[in-house]
Amino acid sequence: MTSHKTIKLKPKEGRRARAGAPWIFSNEIQMDGAAKTLAPGTVVNVAGDDGQIFGTGYFNAKSLISVRMLDRAGDVIIGTGYFVRHLQHALAIRDALYAKPYYRLIHAEGDGLPGLTIDRFGDTVVAQITTAGMELLVDPLLAALEKTVAPANVILRNDTPSRALEGLGEYVRAAKGESLRIALEENGVRYFADLTAGQKTGWYYDQRDNRAFMAALANGRSVLDAYSYTGGFGIAAAKAGAKEVVCLDSSAPALAIAEDSAAANGAKCKFVKADVFEELERLALAKETFDIVIADPPPFVRARKDLEPGAKAYRKLARLAAAVVAPNGFLLLASCSHNIPMERFAAECAAGIARSNRSAALIRQAGAGPDHPVHPMLPETAYLKALVYALD
Repeated sequence: MTSHKTIKLKPKEGRRARAGAPWIFSNEIQMDGAAKTLAPGTVVNVAGDDGQIFGTGYFNAKSLISVRMLDRAGDVIIGTGYFVRHLQHALAIRDALYAKPYYRLIHAEGDGLPGLTIDRFGDTVVAQITTAGMELLVDPLLAALEKTVAPANVILRNDTPSRALEGLGEYVRAAKGESLRIALEENGVRYFADLTAGQKTGWYYDQRDNRAFMAALANGRSVLDAYSYTGGFGIAAAKAGAKEVVCLDSSAPALAIAEDSAAANGAKCKFVKADVFEELERLALAKETFDIVIADPPPFVRARKDLEPGAKAYRKLARLAAAVVAPNGFLLLASCSHNIPMERFAAECAAGIARSNRSAALIRQAGAGPDHPVHPMLPETAYLKALVYALD
């Protein structure tokens, strides 16, 4: 059996890793000359200063998160068979959850594959790799996908800016088949997604359950879907019987896809291209209101240094959104920023609503759907926060 190089931890370090946490930080590691010469992404054994093996992971001396654990055993071969086992386990979970193959198939550490996200759209999968270690494992990953899913199309959406933290460049390519715009189904609604030019992997499966919840409130009500992207919330509400739906976003290409999706469902929606903050202020001045307002913005807190300005932005959004909710209406506020804790996000939302001189009752506090499993030792994997309020 091939023996991996060993990365050792400093004395008294590694308590969380011993308990099963999948990340080991650079300040916990003995960064000797041998460690520093290892190529970024090298698969290694990890040991405590006493020689106790923690398991197998991949290592990048240039990253703050220097080791991401792959297995609790040492000298594990990370090849096609390894990925087949993880994909089969992930598929079994999704098969128990969903009748049709439209879901997040791999959610990084939540599915035991750090640095990897895979979304499935029927016979097409979109993979996004964010670490040097996973980048070196593309070939066995693709071979394992062929053995387990056998997709017609495999798109690599490796264009996220976070790759720069691992010393990686950005690219998008079809590893199999072709890049294309595809149809998907969610909660009985038909949508379209651009897999190569859209945000992230082209679609946000994480809001599936929250879309269903808001759609159930929409019959006979007016709905504003702010930061609508390709119309996920708004089109679901329209199909559920909303009397009026306005989808608001600053991206013309996203709204064009949303229009096609609405047409495919026979859903009547109005699409408005505008800056959300500016449009909310305009609506308030015009005293226009909606029975349901949904505000699901892009991340305002992309890094820890952005926490305070980002928190202020969430507070402002809550204030502006609450101002255009009709009496006895509903408001959903969401954050996909893992760098703001739920407690802080909820506090900022509550403060913003109060500054709009509205009273509110929190009726739902939720995260992503079950196809986005959370690693029990890594709260960062529970990144999505969604709060639904009933306003006075």
